[in-house]
Amino acid sequence: MPIPLPQSLLDSLVGIPGFELDLFRSVHERGESVSSVRLNAAKTNASRLSLPWDEPVSWCTNGWYLKERPVYTLDPLFHAGCYYVQEASSMFLDHVLRHVLGDRSGLSVIDLCAAPGGKTTLLAALPHFRMVVANELIRSRLTILSENVAKWGLPHVLVSHNDPREVGRLEGFFDVMVVDAPCSGSGLFRRDPEAISEWSERNVQLCSERQQRILADALPALAPDGILIYSTCSYSRQEDEMILDWLVGHEDFEAIPIPANGSWGIAESISAKGAFGYRFFPGKVQGEGLFMACLRRKGGRTFHAARTGKPNLVTTAERKLITPWLKDGDALAMLKKDQDVFLVPEALTADLLQLSSSLQIRKTGIHGGAIGRDEFIPDHELAVSILASTELPGVDLDLDGSREYLRKNKIGPFPDLKGWHLIRHEGIGLGWAKMLSNRVNNYYPASWRILNL
Repeated sequence: MPIPLPQSLLDSLVGIPGFELDLFRSVHERGESVSSVRLNAAKTNASRLSLPWDEPVSWCTNGWYLKERPVYTLDPLFHAGCYYVQEASSMFLDHVLRHVLGDRSGLSVIDLCAAPGGKTTLLAALPHFRMVVANELIRSRLTILSENVAKWGLPHVLVSHNDPREVGRLEGFFDVMVVDAPCSGSGLFRRDPEAISEWSERNVQLCSERQQRILADALPALAPDGILIYSTCSYSRQEDEMILDWLVGHEDFEAIPIPANGSWGIAESISAKGAFGYRFFPGKVQGEGLFMACLRRKGGRTFHAARTGKPNLVTTAERKLITPWLKDGDALAMLKKDQDVFLVPEALTADLLQLSSSLQIRKTGIHGGAIGRDEFIPDHELAVSILASTELPGVDLDLDGSREYLRKNKIGPFPDLKGWHLIRHEGIGLGWAKMLSNRVNNYYPASWRILNL
């Protein structure tokens, strides 16, 4: 029997644009689910993937609905980062930023509450950003965030672990800030019915206060004329329109209207102080509950770079060891920490030094590998990145062989092969194996291996 929706929530939604009580109740009673993914255009396209395609997500360039939810764990190309399983409503971020930023490029963006990585990987795919910082305060969520960023495979993404107050010390550094704020979660009731029993008016109020603290602490890092994207998975005015009014009234922001096709079913609301918000109601949209708004900062301080040292780069001899593993044409800085090598676009080295002086950086670009004695030992991140050379020795496995590799089981033998080989499925890198005379060493990360289903 379905868990009844809180009456106090239903009462609070009366009068909100787009809310229809009978439809809202029936959608949650039916408990239907919508499956959607977003393609990694840097690696693949829809024609190369064997997914049950339905139709594109109207507000996202590379978003797709699926006719049914497949077992993603058994798809090697899911593990290779060819697509990200993302709720369709949250992909509205793609439409918002493409509209607001237009043809601007070379921007920096921070995803302040980034785990598990859906919005971060979407930001990384946009052409406007030269640098994406994925920040996560909760330590236990850093692992899945870093794993999803690594699978996406783009070198201009950094992962940090900082409180919003620490981010705020980088005054005026970021051109765009995305805050998908912790909330009371009413927008996820259909997907997670157990969340219904955890909802309360008191929790809504506590979340609203927390959201204001997060924003107040982090917003100094947003540059003058910078763009703020604020979103929640809550329907409540206290966490949505009232936060927008607080931003307009106390933080010197102006709201930006976003055009939305009427057929999409998205409900526009205008707050008491004239701020525009966009609310997604299941049953009216193909997706879960969401609220999103876009604002421009009118004030703020311009960033002033502090003096920093020089980056610790690999030596010329070490670079010669690494270069054959990489595609030609990528202008990369090869940063060295102990024996580990991290690959980032050369244009980001100065920014990285500035960030490192204020933030705890937990992942820097692509972990290329380590310098051994007269050799380069590749890391898994290089295998699933867009940087690995297409000329590397490799083995393309079929579906069953790829699944065995992902389970970290034995593959092969390949008696005629020697040394490091990139294991691929349908031409896409899955990881490394080292071919020896009498066996194959499977270097798929133990913590990422899939279990038998």
